[in-house]
Amino acid sequence: MEQMDLNYQRIATAIRYVSDNFKRQPSLEEIADQVHLSPTHFQRLFTDWAGVTPKQFLQFVSTQHAKTILNRDRSTLFETAMETGLSSTSRLHDLFIKMEGMTPAEYKNGGRHLSITYRIAISPFGNILIATTKKGICHMAFLEEDAEKAISHLKSQFPEARFIEGENELQNNALRIFQQDWREAPEIKLHLKGTAFQLHVWQCLLKIPFGSLSSYGTIAQQIGNPSASRAVGTAIGKNPIAFLIPCHRVIQSAGELGGYMWGKTRKKAIIGWEAAKEL
Repeated sequence: MEQMDLNYQRIATAIRYVSDNFKRQPSLEEIADQVHLSPTHFQRLFTDWAGVTPKQFLQFVSTQHAKTILNRDRSTLFETAMETGLSSTSRLHDLFIKMEGMTPAEYKNGGRHLSITYRIAISPFGNILIATTKKGICHMAFLEEDAEKAISHLKSQFPEARFIEGENELQNNALRIFQQDWREAPEIKLHLKGTAFQLHVWQCLLKIPFGSLSSYGTIAQQIGNPSASRAVGTAIGKNPIAFLIPCHRVIQSAGELGGYMWGKTRKKAIIGWEAAKEL
């Protein structure tokens, strides 16, 4: 687990460097030097992680920036403006993820009578805390702090629930989304605590295709309230399920990355990783 997290930190540093310096088109040697690896070792590590070479990833970042500039003043739909020119199979999360809100009683009583199983797992983007009820995934978060604080935060969301540290099939099915064979995974179910508005917004996020981007304004239009962009942003910021509910695919209408609960560098990493998988 420690080695996986270290590799993510190296890749995150490289992605941050490429994002900040892509206009200079840095060489492989220059990028590798930022993570204190030989060019050969770095190329192999990056390619294993992203499925593309550092040069191809640099080309993706450059293309995305160029498309944003060219289309910044377009009046057409945001998705059209933000196309990156990459081929896409338009895979949708909601083809294999179903979302269920907690009952009003479960919502109000802090999870009383719920049994929640949790553990720390590894992902290409660092360690992740994942928790399940008998109905599905109820929490999934990248660790931005030490594990104990992350677990304490989870427990504060369900103060009356019974917590068990352990591994189960629901967790493993969800984590397979990070693997090459995720299309073979069984249907993933989510068991969420949220207001009706939040659940509606999160359902819209599930419809953003893999490797694509949307905007807060577009999501507001899709829920039938075009003036609710700020409220949409607040609901997205409350998303309790990292990656599976793809809030990382929502950026600002002007093309700026916008915020992300688990860090902008990780957001860039995930967007690039998904786009690279679609090459």
